[in-house]
Amino acid sequence: MDLEQAMRTTFAAREFSADPLPDATLVEILDAARFAPSGGNRQGWRVIVVRDKATREALAKLTEPAAKRYVAQQQNGENPWNTIDPPRVDAATIERTPPLMRLIEPVLKAPVVLVICVDLKVVASTDQDLDRVGVISGASIYPFAWNILLAARARGFGGTITTLAVAQEPELQTLLGLPAHVAVATVMPLGRPVKPLTKLRRKPVSEFAMRERWGGAPLG
Repeated sequence: MDLEQAMRTTFAAREFSADPLPDATLVEILDAARFAPSGGNRQGWRVIVVRDKATREALAKLTEPAAKRYVAQQQNGENPWNTIDPPRVDAATIERTPPLMRLIEPVLKAPVVLVICVDLKVVASTDQDLDRVGVISGASIYPFAWNILLAARARGFGGTITTLAVAQEPELQTLLGLPAHVAVATVMPLGRPVKPLTKLRRKPVSEFAMRERWGGAPLG
C-alpha cells in the first residue's frame, strides 16, 4: 500500500473482529509511529496499553457523560462540544439522554486500547495566553496518534481517535496513575476491523482552501 492510498483509506474503525492484536505487532506499530514530528523534537508522547477488562470498563464509564452531551446537542441541531456556542440543552436533558453505544462499545470490544498522553512540560503551547481554547499543543501529539492509525492500517488493523473520556480527565488520571502535568490526548481502541472501508467521504479542496485571505477565491 502506497502512502496516498493509506491516507485515502484509513478510516475510523469502531467495530472489531475477535482477532488478537499481539504485543509484537503493537510494538511494530508504535515503532513506526514514533517518527511523527513534535515541537522541538521533544517527543512528549506517552502510551498506556490497556487490555485489562476492569480498566476498559472504567474507561467506557468515563466516556458516558460526554457522550450524553454529544448526543443531546446533536439532537438539538447543535455542533456538539464546540467552544464558541454555549450548549442550548440543559443539564437535566443531557443527563437523561442515552449515549450512543457506538461511541462507547469500541473501548470494551477492541482487543487493545491505547491511552495516548502528552507531557505538557515539554510542549510549546504558543497560544496559551490567547482568549480561546488552546489548540497548539495538539501539534505535538496528534501527528503521533495519526501515525499509529496509518501504521495499523498497513498491517490490516485499525482504530479511531476518541476524546469523549477526556472530559473526565481528573478521573482518568486517578484511574491510570497519571501525573498532573500529563494530559490525555485520546483513548484509542485498536484491532482488526470487521469491515474495512475503502471510500471515505470528504469535502473537495475548493470548499476549504482559499487564496490569500479568509473569503478569498477558492483554490482548485
